[in-house]
Amino acid sequence: MRTLLILLISINLYATVKQNMLTLYEDKKYQKACNIGFNNLKQYKKDEKFILVYAFSCLNSDQIDRLAIPITLLNFSPESRKNSAYFSVILMQKKLLYHALIDNYNLSSLNLPTTKYVLSKVFDLYAKLGQHESKDFYIFKDEDDKEFTYKLYLLKDAGTEKIVIEELYDTITIKRHVYW
Repeated sequence: MRTLLILLISINLYATVKQNMLTLYEDKKYQKACNIGFNNLKQYKKDEKFILVYAFSCLNSDQIDRLAIPITLLNFSPESRKNSAYFSVILMQKKLLYHALIDNYNLSSLNLPTTKYVLSKVFDLYAKLGQHESKDFYIFKDEDDKEFTYKLYLLKDAGTEKIVIEELYDTITIKRHVYW
């Protein structure tokens, strides 16, 4: 009887973790959902719905490096493989943009897939600059909506340089993304 009680509590606890994470995601509390997913990923590594909520939560909270594990786990359905490829593109673009900003690597010769995610947009705009003198910051106009601009720069924080992208509508900063 005790074993059955422990099993029922465990099942309820797991259901609560998944439901809690989904509720946080729906409430746009992406950071919290990402952290819950990260802390419980081992238990749900074969549950692709859990992994997708975790991955999109991390993406929306700018914790792109946490996409590495979902990229490798999402492979059991066409939709999962499509999302895995999507996350892979964004993670690769972040790594290449970081390399370009820190080491003055020229991205213009690369012909890569892209997405509508803000980092992808900025990556594409930066790559179009070609070989150039390094600047303290870059300002890019959104190609689809001229009211939007992006400010790209590096931030030195505790010995680590981080990529910062500020989304501006007209001249007002509406969102700030920090990647490391």
